Amino acid sequence: QVQLLESGGGSVQAGGALRLLCDYSRAHYHMGWLRQAQAAGREGVAVVASDGETRYADSVKGRFSISKDSAKNTLYLQMNNLKAEDSAEYYCAAFIHLPLDWERHSPDFWGQGTQVTVSS
Repeated sequence: QVQLLESGGGSVQAGGALRLLCDYSRAHYHMGWLRQAQAAGREGVAVVASDGETRYADSVKGRFSISKDSAKNTLYLQMNNLKAEDSAEYYCAAFIHLPLDWERHSPDFWGQGTQVTVSS
């Protein structure tokens, strides 16, 4: 079991930036961020495997960057050049296993979420 607590969401204009943080209670998981917009399904945004490998959804490549501070058990998502379609509830997630189709794979644990709203 791992507890996940997100922070850093908010409202920003298109082209702006936000950084999300996730404090997690236990290490040794593959960590990532998911998002869900209103009336839409959940989608994977980015993950960082336990060996440090990062993967991104095509929609955010070149704009978002995932990283973690293992000493602090904190996961980050730096979001630059935000677009209106990035508006969603963002969830920190932990995976026991990370398959190739990670974007559609349900995480084993996730947090309460933090809202990101991008106005055009």
